[in-house]
Amino acid sequence: MTYRAGVVGAAGFAGIELVRILTRHPEFELAAATSDALAGTPIAQVYPAFTGVTDLAFSTHEGTDLGACDVVFLAVPHKAAMGMAPALIAAGVTVIDLSADFRLKDPAVYEQWYAPHTAPDLLAQAAFGLPELTGDELAAAAERRAAGEAVLVGCAGCYPTATSLAAAPAIRAGLVDGAAPVVADAVSGVTGAGKKATERTHFCFANENVEAYGVGTHRHTPEIEQILGLQGRLVFTPHLAPLNRGLLSTVTLPLAPGAALATEELVALYRDFYAESPLVSVMDAGVQPRTASVAGTCRAQVGVAVHPAGLIVATGAIDNLGKGAAGQGVQCANIVFGLPETCGLEEIANPV
Repeated sequence: MTYRAGVVGAAGFAGIELVRILTRHPEFELAAATSDALAGTPIAQVYPAFTGVTDLAFSTHEGTDLGACDVVFLAVPHKAAMGMAPALIAAGVTVIDLSADFRLKDPAVYEQWYAPHTAPDLLAQAAFGLPELTGDELAAAAERRAAGEAVLVGCAGCYPTATSLAAAPAIRAGLVDGAAPVVADAVSGVTGAGKKATERTHFCFANENVEAYGVGTHRHTPEIEQILGLQGRLVFTPHLAPLNRGLLSTVTLPLAPGAALATEELVALYRDFYAESPLVSVMDAGVQPRTASVAGTCRAQVGVAVHPAGLIVATGAIDNLGKGAAGQGVQCANIVFGLPETCGLEEIANPV
């Protein structure tokens, strides 16, 4: 059967990426794409890439019957999603949220980094959307949805996705010193900052420039700590690079006392860890991931090496709009609706 899907905030970068995926998805039918600012305007007029693909026009949030959808993707700013999700869940609509509103398990932590949480009951029941690492939560959500319950998924952010995919196998295998800091340096393309231009993302400032930002204060810090169990030990520094899309995270992990292995052994461990994860590829020893190799896809590449200084260096490359946002949202929806997790996500990047 075909499921009716709606995208709230469809005119933004993550929202329009959802539109791109859903217009080609064999099981989800794009029934609504909302944008208050562009209501009544054909999608193809704003984004000409959709010429000949869809005649759908943007509609207002309030004027769209989202209750008629089976699933609604929220591609809205933080703090907005928690105001929308309760009514949708009450109407029997499954919600896939791309914002941070339902990622952090502890409402006190959310308040520390964002604002007071207005839907803590939903926060407690939301499944965390990073399929390769939280598949049990998504499987439980799928069972609840199959039993007739509307479910909520809070999808992992872009930096947490790349960083956690790179680091999790080593940490879960007990190879990492449990008392030492873990350092994650990550670089993102400009679309990760959203559609509205700022002094940092305006072309004249972003082009020919790379800079760190949010040093020690970035809101993805507690999310990465939650996923990897690194509370108080993560040194996370994001960087902005003059790319449209793409994200690379390099994670330096101190080896646990007594741990010793070769890079080839570490690669084998990672490949075993991701053996059932069709959208994650572990690179050969000596080969590192490239953002260009995953751009436009929901795929991730992971590379690992043992450093002579007693460290593991793990790198993860994703498309910040694909595996880091819209693609991951669709992957989670696939799982929740009992579909193959790669359904509609088989795209490979352009080789050049």
